[in-house]
Amino acid sequence: MSVERPLWRALAGYRVLTLCYAVGLFALSAPDLGRPWIGVGYLLVLAGWTVATLPRVGSASRCTPGFLAADMTVAVSGILLTLLADPERAVNPTLPSIWVAGSVLAFAIRGGWRWAAAASALVGVANLIENGGFSRSTVHNVLLVSVAAVAIGYVVEVARASERTLARALRIEAAGRERERLARDIHDGVLQVLAMVRRRGDELGGEAAELGRLAGEQEVALRALITGAPPLDPVADPGPGPGRSGVVPGGDPDPGARADLRALLAARARDRVTFAGPAGAVLLPVAAAREVDAAVAAALDNVERHAVGPDGTPARAWVLLEDEGETVLVTVRDEGPGIPPGRLEAAAREGRLGVSHSIRGRLRELGGEARWESVPGEGTEVEMTVPRGTDA
Repeated sequence: MSVERPLWRALAGYRVLTLCYAVGLFALSAPDLGRPWIGVGYLLVLAGWTVATLPRVGSASRCTPGFLAADMTVAVSGILLTLLADPERAVNPTLPSIWVAGSVLAFAIRGGWRWAAAASALVGVANLIENGGFSRSTVHNVLLVSVAAVAIGYVVEVARASERTLARALRIEAAGRERERLARDIHDGVLQVLAMVRRRGDELGGEAAELGRLAGEQEVALRALITGAPPLDPVADPGPGPGRSGVVPGGDPDPGARADLRALLAARARDRVTFAGPAGAVLLPVAAAREVDAAVAAALDNVERHAVGPDGTPARAWVLLEDEGETVLVTVRDEGPGIPPGRLEAAAREGRLGVSHSIRGRLRELGGEARWESVPGEGTEVEMTVPRGTDA
């Protein structure tokens, strides 16, 4: 909700209350006026104007410059008509009394402190004319209205600038998150296929080597695009690549729906991948379960691609799921050669997204984290921690 909306509501209430105050003040001072019928006529017009314009004093779009000019005309006219209603100046307050401050405040909220300064100056001149010159009370009232209006106008300008900055920051954050999500999906599918074609082309040689070279160029170009180019327009999630995820199918799930993470991870067990977990279901929101499963798939992909023995056989891997109540812990461990120190940081700089996006990025969006422990020659262990959620 805009910060201006409460100010407009307060202004509408102020105009009604000050109208009642002006009417009550006039009723008390009417016997002392030389021409009270002028005051009665003006207050009837003021009451009708105030009630009729309440919808206009509700937002900046409806409080147009034309309306503000008309409103100020009503206020200044009331001040000057006081000369006719009270030619002997027997009564100090003007006919509209403090109602005119509402007109000045409308200028402040609508146009900022500059509009407020101009409107308060106009009201000040009208008061000086009505009073016949300077007096302590007149100067005090004019200065009070001017300072209040200018201050409110300045606060409104600052609030508007802050709202624009916040909206821009939220758009940038949303675009960044969408870009990171797309980067994960591309890594899980297209980049993996291109990398496989490049490797197989190098192994086969001949015409396949040329195909592998082209695939490698496209892989490099695509990595550069998703790590440094402007974000793409949001599209529907294309899902994981061939043979990779197999998570819960379908579109956006019901926000209250749950999925059994244990069943998803158990489906990943195969010849060289062993799964262990609780006997019962481990329920998470469907979206969270999808993301954790995809992060585990990326970790197993890394084992298959990088933890390869001298004979070309991928290392064995173990997936352990633990339900710790408020959190869920998934551990992926392999018996490969381990990760050399600094390799993960270097991969992120090179635009390789398996760790930074497909694993760390997913866990970070879920409020969790991923930690790596690796000893050269003794394998690698990845611990993924995800908050369970109060509604689990």
